[in-house]
Amino acid sequence: MTVNLAKGQQISLSKSDGGTLDVVRMGLGWQSAPRKGFLARLTAREIDLDASALLFADRQLVDVVFFQNLTSGDGSVHHTGDNLVGGSGQGGDDESILVDLPRVPAHVDQIVFTVNSFTGQTFAEVQNAFCRLVDETNGQELARHTLSGGGNHTAQIMAKVHRTAQGWQMAAIGVPATGRTFQDLMPTITAHL
Repeated sequence: MTVNLAKGQQISLSKSDGGTLDVVRMGLGWQSAPRKGFLARLTAREIDLDASALLFADRQLVDVVFFQNLTSGDGSVHHTGDNLVGGSGQGGDDESILVDLPRVPAHVDQIVFTVNSFTGQTFAEVQNAFCRLVDETNGQELARHTLSGGGNHTAQIMAKVHRTAQGWQMAAIGVPATGRTFQDLMPTITAHL
């Protein structure tokens, strides 16, 4: 059963049978918003959204997984590859990041997931954008956060998974930001650690 997360909402990543999740997939999907008018359709560009996972230890960035660095140094986080045009929207994932939770080093206490428009288009030009967390062992969608469309921002801090005394939890952040790369988003990200 999927939980639709609202901004700021958290869920535990423990299985309903009391076990813990091993491998989760953060999926990102989007579509270009339809253009109105003949000239608008002729000049429309594909939208290249990029998913990134930033690994933090005690509020310090220790590793980043994104389209130019597909696997974390320890191998626990893996990006499946860059999608330059999107198109899945409410269907499947356009980009995915796999996290092998038991392999995440003990000092890493938070993994923040971001999305940014590398080509610089704003979210006003995107529709049906979402991020979701899936139990990779059985394909069950655990949580979904709709990236509310519109706005002049070019990025969003989507969600984070973080360690607690009870295990890993996911928190929907859903905060708009401006920037073409994860480096541009660091001031916004640090406010949510």
